[in-house]
Amino acid sequence: MSHILISEKLKQKFIKVRVYALILFVFLFGLSLFRNILKINEAKNRIQREKEKVIKLEEEGRVLEEELKKMQGNEYLESQLRDKLGLAKKGESVVILPDPETLKSLVPEIPDEKDYLPDPPYKKWLKLFDIKI
Repeated sequence: MSHILISEKLKQKFIKVRVYALILFVFLFGLSLFRNILKINEAKNRIQREKEKVIKLEEEGRVLEEELKKMQGNEYLESQLRDKLGLAKKGESVVILPDPETLKSLVPEIPDEKDYLPDPPYKKWLKLFDIKI
């Protein structure tokens, strides 16, 4: 009879060990699954960011192509010749302005706004009673 009891106890311990092993296996499997889901989401986010970069670069490429077409046209070449070399068509006059520093020195100075604005009422009262702050 004691032999049967020991056998029953061993069976129960073996069942408990199998249950714990199964729980541990399920936990590790779940953890691995969770990590893989996180990696997949991260990869999707990276792909989305790269797609946005591609779209932005394609748009930038279109803008640059348009600028290139403009620069290859006769109008751009003509404007560059006029601006940089000071050339003009028949009947046009070329006006060459001095550098910005010279222009600034030629422009009259505008006095401060304080000279134009009337005194506020409190300052008028202070002047009236000859009070200095």
